[in-house]
Amino acid sequence: MNNILEHRTWRYATKKFDPNKKVSNADLELLLEATRLSSSSYGLQPYHVFVITDQELKEKLKPVSWGQSQITDASHIIVFANKTDFGPELMDDYLNNVSITRNIPAESLKGYGDFMKSKLLELPVETKSTWTEKQAYIALANLMQAAAELKIDTCPMEGFEADKYNELLGLHGKNLNAAVVLPIGYRAEEDETQHYPKVRLPKEKLFTHI
Repeated sequence: MNNILEHRTWRYATKKFDPNKKVSNADLELLLEATRLSSSSYGLQPYHVFVITDQELKEKLKPVSWGQSQITDASHIIVFANKTDFGPELMDDYLNNVSITRNIPAESLKGYGDFMKSKLLELPVETKSTWTEKQAYIALANLMQAAAELKIDTCPMEGFEADKYNELLGLHGKNLNAAVVLPIGYRAEEDETQHYPKVRLPKEKLFTHI
């Protein structure tokens, strides 16, 4: 089987992690770098990523995660928090980074900056938040695939109380909102779901060639 398909077939939403198996620092750095390199609209990356290993905090997060054991048993909990609102500083900071990274004059980027601002700044706050959340999901997908390549298990989770996460992570007042949670680690042998055949739509129903 092609490696790309092998990785996607191997991974599943892990229901039970082995709490005694931890992701190494080296592998964690690879996963975080893959996340950092993820694509995003205009390259703006309007989110922040929290990496949680503190067991006491994980215990506090579990009750507000529908009591799911992945929160306390996984090696690390990755929380993607999207920006709930933004102003011109989001684009200005990005363009300053472009100027430094590519060693080009900042003034040469003004036209692109004005274009981005014309498309984004006048959006309603709710629309901005939806857009930034979508960008976080792109990064989530990249992290999940990188983990599968390393044979590290993941379980993307929307089953949590975002407001409680925001409180426990100190996000209130920081213009951030917990969008999606990803426990990472290694599957427990007794997790029966790892043996279930993967259920997906047949390609005849999913794809239309025009």
